[in-house]
Amino acid sequence: MTVRGPDALAALEAAVHECRRCPRLVAWREQVAREKRAAFRDEHYWGRPIAGFGDPAARVLVLGLAPAAHGGNRTGRVFTGDRSGDFLFAALHRTGFANQPFSSHRGDGLALRDCWITAAVRCAPPANRPLPSERDNCADWLRAELALLERARVVICLGAFAWESGLRRLAPDLRPRPRFGHGVEAAAGEATLLGCFHPSQQNTFTGKLTPGMLEAVLERARVLAAQARSASSTSRA
Repeated sequence: MTVRGPDALAALEAAVHECRRCPRLVAWREQVAREKRAAFRDEHYWGRPIAGFGDPAARVLVLGLAPAAHGGNRTGRVFTGDRSGDFLFAALHRTGFANQPFSSHRGDGLALRDCWITAAVRCAPPANRPLPSERDNCADWLRAELALLERARVVICLGAFAWESGLRRLAPDLRPRPRFGHGVEAAAGEATLLGCFHPSQQNTFTGKLTPGMLEAVLERARVLAAQARSASSTSRA
């Protein structure tokens, strides 16, 4: 019998945590966990691959690039414990997708509503730049995750790398190939890809991505998810 729902997601999470497919990423994530950053020298670093998390019934999936070396690679949860996550979770809270505006560590009380957060690559890469082969190695995890998140209809791609990963998974044969851009939408089977600039410090400190811009994308995702649900209900009638 096929396992579905939370049990299947828990089994997938356990499998992700044991992955060692990419020697370069394994070496880097473990080196960072040993050497640590001075500000976190007394903390225990996770130093392993990171699975997605959130609401198993989510209609909206947020797809990032990879865990940060001293963020997710330290805390064990993607976007948790770094400035990008601070920006993202504050916006998720303001738009009703999260019960609190911050996330500092696993078990901090954060709960997502109608939202699942994951990454195209599950290990922290050197200089935040995964190799194409590493992206491809991780594609199986995203494929399995999406199969279990049966209600997901909108994938918010944070940055061009996530956009390309989403296209490769959901619409590999789509032509012409839609280019990434903030607010760009692309139909991908039953889902819609929605582009958003990554909430990196480079983008948020310079104003390339403002809180209002991110909130607008999240609100648009909610509208698209509702429209997909309505269309599905109509087709079954």
